Amino acid sequence: FGIATDENFVITTTNRKEITEDNFSELVRDGVTLYLLQSVDQMLISATKERIDFLPHYDTLVKSGMYEYYASEGQNPLPFALAELIDNSLSATSQNTGIRSIQIKLSFDDSQGKPAVAVIDNGRGMTSKQLNNWAVYRLSKFTRQGDFESDHSGYVRPLPVPRSLNSDISYFGVGGKQAVFFVGQSARMISKPADSQDVHELVLSKEDF
Repeated sequence: FGIATDENFVITTTNRKEITEDNFSELVRDGVTLYLLQSVDQMLISATKERIDFLPHYDTLVKSGMYEYYASEGQNPLPFALAELIDNSLSATSQNTGIRSIQIKLSFDDSQGKPAVAVIDNGRGMTSKQLNNWAVYRLSKFTRQGDFESDHSGYVRPLPVPRSLNSDISYFGVGGKQAVFFVGQSARMISKPADSQDVHELVLSKEDF
């Protein structure tokens, strides 16, 4: 790497966790992306890109015949699809100490590209690993809660209160990815973890997916 013998450096994950002798076996595994930096909080000089490779979760096969929410009894499916996306924001902002802000924006400006639906919140954000987990079809927040870095790590099902308030809308739903691809042809998630300077972006194409 062209590192001088008197120069100090650190190796970190994309979530800025330093690799040491103590945590090496826990953090390093096949396919993981690592940074070689002068310090853990060093600014990146350019954007990095990594490909996500995965097999469909077994629920895709086991539950593929379930009656999907957007086909239920002739009801307008769009509110159900939006509810799935809002549920992600409700969960992300559930531990906010201040104001919880969730916005839904509809864009029909052709000069900005194709029409789009944007859901924006001020939640805790997701790491690159958590975005990776979100990309795995039907890997729900309940089946993956044992993952130490899942996108709903430490999730505890809320007490019975109105579902619109407890981030439990999609408990029996099909998840955000199904909702995204029902509404449109591609998904872009941009997230900055609350305790990190890095911004992570995930792009999924319905055709590729």
